[in-house]
Amino acid sequence: MALPFSVAVEKRTEDVPRWMPALTSVGSVVLAFAFSALVLWLIGVNPVQVYGFFLRATFGSWAAFSDTMVKATPLILVGLACTVAFKMKLWNIGAEGQFYMGAFFASLVVLVPLLPTNSPPAVLIPAMAIMGMVGGAVWGFFPGVLKARFGVNEIITTLMLNYVAILWNNFWIFDRWSDAGFQMTPTFERNSWLPRLSDYARTYPAFSGITLHLGVIFGILAAIVVWWVMQRSRWGYEIRLIGDNPQAARYAGINIARNIVLVMMFSGALAGLAGMSEISGVVHRLQERISPGYGFTGIIVAWLAKLNPFGVILVSILFGALIVAGREVQPSGIAQLIQGFVLFAVISSDVLLRYKIHIVRGADRTAAVGEST
Repeated sequence: MALPFSVAVEKRTEDVPRWMPALTSVGSVVLAFAFSALVLWLIGVNPVQVYGFFLRATFGSWAAFSDTMVKATPLILVGLACTVAFKMKLWNIGAEGQFYMGAFFASLVVLVPLLPTNSPPAVLIPAMAIMGMVGGAVWGFFPGVLKARFGVNEIITTLMLNYVAILWNNFWIFDRWSDAGFQMTPTFERNSWLPRLSDYARTYPAFSGITLHLGVIFGILAAIVVWWVMQRSRWGYEIRLIGDNPQAARYAGINIARNIVLVMMFSGALAGLAGMSEISGVVHRLQERISPGYGFTGIIVAWLAKLNPFGVILVSILFGALIVAGREVQPSGIAQLIQGFVLFAVISSDVLLRYKIHIVRGADRTAAVGEST
């Protein structure tokens, strides 16, 4: 039996309204949580209780919220790294490897050491941040050059370099820098740790148990820098023009090859800073599993934020909460389930930004068919 209506899809020829990208992002999250609730209900779990516990574990107190922000901090930086590259239609899938190389280069400052171990934090921490960005930028340089000079697909090169970076780290932490045979280095000296609010609990008792560290400031400042570069600088205009219309950019005399390399290095530097933030602010050593997949989650963060630097901060907080909830909420795997639904909903929602969807009812459809004949 024929349906009383049909769905007509028409490619958009005009710009989408400014409010629509934000609405589709919010709608994607709502839809993902609704589908997750349905799955939980089908397996006999009360979704209201699960989501209630989820909120208490992630936003229910200042201590819980600080844990969420600690997980959100590397996601902000990695999400910004992906945002920069994606703006120019460069598909950097290597933020995970750039994260690890940033952590490795930052560790050189205290493990070689490149600076005296008794240097003050005001010297060590900026040096580690710079080295972290250098490590990530180096790891972005190689696929950038291969793309610019030889047209090698950056998806393949950045993805494969993830494994190279992880195995490179493993060589050092399992062998040369291993702490008593374990897959980790000795703990860094305390003067190389990013300050936490809990460090000031004696002076300010309200900070007791608050694990938030200085890395979150790195993330906020990076968001401001990325926004300024993209919206206010000539280089940002070139990046956006290359991403939107490479032919027009080439006609305007813009050096596309040079920009490919620079953007990949900029993207890698942000991911490398995330790696430095994690080892200096959280684990205080270089170890095997310093990332629960931040580099890949950052891709979802960037897309859900619609490549808006300040939107990246908000989305990162949501995914930071999902990571915290993943170790607290039962049954296990709910956080990954929701992440999967969010990714699917985000990809699907892009259809609404590229196409108009019309519902054609029976009478209208018959008339349309008659006109076409």
